[in-house]
Amino acid sequence: MMKNPWPGMSGRAMICAALAAALLAGCLGDSDDAAAPAAPGAPGPLLAISTINNRADLVSGGDAMVDIALPAGVSAATLKVDVDGRDVSSAFAVRADGRVTGLVTGLIEGANVLSATATGASAAKLTITNASRGGPVISGAQTVPFVCATPLPRSATASSPATNGSGLSTEATDAKCNIATEYKLYYKTNTPGCTTGLPDPSAASTAYGSTTLVVTTATAAVTACFKPYDPAAPAPADMSTTVTDAGKTVSFIVRVERGTMNRGIYDIVALFDPTKPWTAVAPQAQWNGKLIYTFGASTGQVRRQQRTNNQWTSTSQAAGNIDPQTAIAKGYVWVSNSMTDSAVNSNRILMSETVMMMREHIADNYGPVKYAHGTGCSGGSINSNTNATIAPGLLDGYSISCAFPDSETTAIEVSDCVALVEAYQKPQWTTLMGTATAATINAKKAAINGHVDQTGCHGWFNAFGSNSKAGNYNQRFVADNASGLILANPVARNNCELLPSQVYDPVSNPTGARCGGSDWAASVWGKDADGKALQTGDNTGVQYGLKALLSNAISGEEFVTLNEIAGGSDKDANPKTTRTVADPGALPIAYRSGMVMNGKNYAKAAVIDMRGWDDAYTTGPVPSSNVHFVWRSFAIRDRLDKEFGDHANHALWRFGRFGLGAPPFMAAESLSVMDTWLTALKADTTTASLEQKVRSAKPASAADYCVLSTDTAQATKVSDITTCNADPKLSYLSSPRQVAGGPLAENVFKCQLRPVNDVEYGGRLDAGQLLRLRAVFTGGVCDWSKPGVGQQDPVSPLTFKAGPGGAAFAAAPGSIAK
Repeated sequence: MMKNPWPGMSGRAMICAALAAALLAGCLGDSDDAAAPAAPGAPGPLLAISTINNRADLVSGGDAMVDIALPAGVSAATLKVDVDGRDVSSAFAVRADGRVTGLVTGLIEGANVLSATATGASAAKLTITNASRGGPVISGAQTVPFVCATPLPRSATASSPATNGSGLSTEATDAKCNIATEYKLYYKTNTPGCTTGLPDPSAASTAYGSTTLVVTTATAAVTACFKPYDPAAPAPADMSTTVTDAGKTVSFIVRVERGTMNRGIYDIVALFDPTKPWTAVAPQAQWNGKLIYTFGASTGQVRRQQRTNNQWTSTSQAAGNIDPQTAIAKGYVWVSNSMTDSAVNSNRILMSETVMMMREHIADNYGPVKYAHGTGCSGGSINSNTNATIAPGLLDGYSISCAFPDSETTAIEVSDCVALVEAYQKPQWTTLMGTATAATINAKKAAINGHVDQTGCHGWFNAFGSNSKAGNYNQRFVADNASGLILANPVARNNCELLPSQVYDPVSNPTGARCGGSDWAASVWGKDADGKALQTGDNTGVQYGLKALLSNAISGEEFVTLNEIAGGSDKDANPKTTRTVADPGALPIAYRSGMVMNGKNYAKAAVIDMRGWDDAYTTGPVPSSNVHFVWRSFAIRDRLDKEFGDHANHALWRFGRFGLGAPPFMAAESLSVMDTWLTALKADTTTASLEQKVRSAKPASAADYCVLSTDTAQATKVSDITTCNADPKLSYLSSPRQVAGGPLAENVFKCQLRPVNDVEYGGRLDAGQLLRLRAVFTGGVCDWSKPGVGQQDPVSPLTFKAGPGGAAFAAAPGSIAK
């Protein structure tokens, strides 16, 4: 039997889901849960009980789909099932595939003992451990304070920030922000020129600290494409139809399920026939059994519950994701949860846990999932990629764009850029630049940064340079691209979106809520003696500008001075003159957990990477982005090549025009090509490894190609990779850490050190400069020929239920004799 790469799904469920109904009985009989021989004196062979959509010890939400395998000759009519004495036999029946299954509801939090008896068989029991719908399951203790959303926004009070609108009509019922689930029906109009905004937008409040509430009326545009549907009224004259990918023409009516899971607010959207029931054992026919999971962009760690940032009505490719409306129209179930929006939640363990809970919920309530396809841009690609390595096999394939491998190693470039942008404004550097022109100075910065020009690091500085700030701060930002002038916003803020009085201050409130990314995930990292979460950031031994020196783009004096003044940051993300030092305990956690994207786990997923050009912004206003560098896709491949052995599971489709959104044909094609790929993957019943199956199933249509930057229509595919690589908007450059000698994979937080070697600089440094350089690097400089400190292969998935650091899962619980 194929090894299960993710313990969130039973081995039987994982294999059987890929087989035709006619084969399910055979799969069932061959499973690990097949009836055991009778014990001496027992009435017959032992019944076998298993949960289908998750491990029995990872169930959440109060329900579980359960399978009971009956020994040969035992009649299902005699089956009796109870949970701690409560009869649930009526939930079970022989299904069309011959299996005996049932959705067991009403599970209490904690242990639930499900027992089964049948005439001619030995009784069995299975302990099902159920977690709250509000979580957690494996991510560890939840971070508090956390402010629940309300039906309408509420202004801040003396003790709480303003709330977000939930899009739901009732209040949270507990501290985990559980809110009653609601269902709404909408139809799509056939009116030309309709708009794609949500039909039920939430009212918006002012800033989180404001006591003056300004509510925007939550009214859908009169031109909205989706309108409320009343099943009791005559069919609307303007209702459109859609054709599913199975060729079935249906009315374009959708049901939106909105609820809460793991403190996030989710939407699940599917084509729906209001005249018919929908159950997990009898889904409506227009569902193709496929799931699209959209991950939200950016990165943050806010402490206020909110709706997902992803709109199911969207047809836009501007964010680079799969078009939700098109997928829904083809028969997919579409899902998104705000706890898998990177802007809301930067804890990738919590994110993957939420995906696990959502997938279980859908399978329990909608039916078996043929395959699950994730998609996202920027922070959404981070969630896609880290979900693939934290929880391999939980989703089957990913269509990503504007991609980064993961957030932890992306932070290497962010922190390097912050240090360099600050250094370029220090008097030691500006004095060196003297009367040089801005063009000359910026060319030196570009060479040190490894980018097209100086604006790449400006983008990081402005967009995410303050993302790790622990307390209230006045954001520093580059106000002028040409000079790199830094100003500070006069209005203070914090990354928690809490009241200033609630937030950490080293003097006035040292025990207040800390708002950095690591602090939000303290249950994963653990804390130091001062109560600060462990962190991976480190630039000890990093020789900024080394390759720029060796290429004569900067002088020896500029190289030495730069490294003297580069400095680092403390654990509150405040600049300091000395280098940043990682917490030793954080490094192995990052690698072992899969939070660092690793090729060994990533090789188990089918991936289509749509890469646009966002490497610089040389005209117009100061950028807030231009950080999605082309080199990131090649870093992903470098990790695959070095850590697995090839990158055949990774299709790279490049487009050369500015912007993050793929050309419309490309994003649409990624949906159809991934469908072909994953359908073939799930049809593979051989004993090959998952990695081999992914590669064998890859269709020819998933081959690499590009659309050249000179193609104004962005419509012509070019399959000659040499031609693609010659296009300056399709080729890749590097990063400050790579200019310092680091690898393309950029997956070394803390390098091992070696002594300064005078020969390395080729005579470009005089004796005095070498002495100064040794004074900077008293412990030595990075030895990039060696692995990073603590660098190791992932052993994910891990559970953090027992505390920070994580532990391997125990063997999945199975049924035993009663």
